[in-house]
Amino acid sequence: MSSAVTASHIEHEPELLGQTVVVIGGSAGIGLETARRARSEGAQVILTGRNVERLRRAADEVEAQSTAAFDATDFELLERFFNSLAMPVHQVLVTGPGPYYAPLADFDFDKARRDVEAHLFLAIQVARHSAKKVRPGGTLLFMGGTGGRHTAPGMALIAAMTAAMPALTKNLALELAPIRVNLIAAGFVDTPLSASLLGDQLDARRERLRKTLPIRRVVGPADIAALAVHLMTNTAVTGATFDIDGGQQLLES
Repeated sequence: MSSAVTASHIEHEPELLGQTVVVIGGSAGIGLETARRARSEGAQVILTGRNVERLRRAADEVEAQSTAAFDATDFELLERFFNSLAMPVHQVLVTGPGPYYAPLADFDFDKARRDVEAHLFLAIQVARHSAKKVRPGGTLLFMGGTGGRHTAPGMALIAAMTAAMPALTKNLALELAPIRVNLIAAGFVDTPLSASLLGDQLDARRERLRKTLPIRRVVGPADIAALAVHLMTNTAVTGATFDIDGGQQLLES
């Protein structure tokens, strides 16, 4: 077989060529890594984030089409952002902050309400606005987690949220059709957010996961980004929840 024929067989056609991908929470971690992956597949990206300087750096790196700096849980600003999108978009990814958990004795209802807004209510708000902006067959993709699937003191709210997101995703997939709606449920992911939450316990957590996970390594943002882009391009998938935790749930009762 000639080298020219071999090259033609392995040449990769960009899967998001000509598409616009909006990443809400795209200035760092999973959001930024997904923006990188989408750009490598030919997409134009629009990034949002709260930190102006971090958002600027991310936008420069991925040559973003545009950016908007605001807190997505300010739903008036979120609506203004969607109204400002001049063209239909193809894909929307919504990331979010880490979960709130505390034992009942220390439970802070104000923090809990903000957590509900940052996950459930944010998802519903984005869905409402996406109905007018996302092209038929495009994707609305949420980030969730697997941490609340086991019981422990202090896990009541995160367990309820973990159970709620797949149900929300299924219902939105029907209501927004033919826009597709899916959920990525991640375990521990080695991101700046994880580092800020774990502090000096981060290295020990990484080492424990390397030794115990079936994949024998820690899940990183690139793993999540690869799944996110796959869900953007696989037009047969909607209403589904995809676990990505390196097999961590296989080890837990």
